[in-house]
Amino acid sequence: MKHLKKELYRIIFEAETPGGRVFDVLLIAAVIASTVCVSLESVAAVKERYGAALHAAEWFFTLLFTAEYITRIVVFKRPLSYVFSFFGLVDLVSIVPTYLSLLFPGAQMLLAVRVLRLLRLFRVLKLTRYTMATSLLMAAIRESRPKIVVFLWAVVSAVIIVGSVMYLVEGPENGFTSIPRSIYWAVVTMTTVGYGDIVPGTPFGQFLAMLMMIGGYAFIAVPTGIMTVELSNLSRKEDFTRCCPFCAKEGHESSALFCSACGKTLGES
Repeated sequence: MKHLKKELYRIIFEAETPGGRVFDVLLIAAVIASTVCVSLESVAAVKERYGAALHAAEWFFTLLFTAEYITRIVVFKRPLSYVFSFFGLVDLVSIVPTYLSLLFPGAQMLLAVRVLRLLRLFRVLKLTRYTMATSLLMAAIRESRPKIVVFLWAVVSAVIIVGSVMYLVEGPENGFTSIPRSIYWAVVTMTTVGYGDIVPGTPFGQFLAMLMMIGGYAFIAVPTGIMTVELSNLSRKEDFTRCCPFCAKEGHESSALFCSACGKTLGES
């Protein structure tokens, strides 16, 4: 029994074994198929014609993911660590709505049922577990966070200052009725969205608008550059594929001996 649990743990939580790769591929296919079914169910014409088949498919995927969820709890050394981990909560949210919808069969509760069904789309988050690049991306975000926070603070300061200046320069007659509304215009302009609901009318206001538009490209380029550098540095390291059997922290390098979160030996399972 102990050997079986250990083998199941390796298949379910480790991606580098042959069985683990097959398990991941099959589960990815199931998540995608389930998401497609939920999306098609929202199309009235499709639901009218294939409603029964989609309902049956939904219950099939729900039971499949329920079995997966229970198996993960059983084989994990510290079940509660997995249950309250990010992916444990995602797995739970992906199956609970279908069961809860049984409690609201009445037509008057249709809105609640539709909300619960919408939550099933959270299954798409299950895909992140099986993408090695996800761990690499999250690590890059952690490494670049201080630089991005400083940059965003500079952007927020610029938006507040320019918005306040535009309020003084343009005034209510050009749509800049308050400082918050002027800041809204500055954000829309800097992000290059340009709704056009507020337009500066004075030459100086138009000059500031041009500066904001040009600055908008920097707003996109700077965080992208920071992330690119960090991804380039981290991509030289090994793939992040291991899961800690004690705290459910995922994304350790394949050569790591200890968990970066709880310090336990990764080889113990």
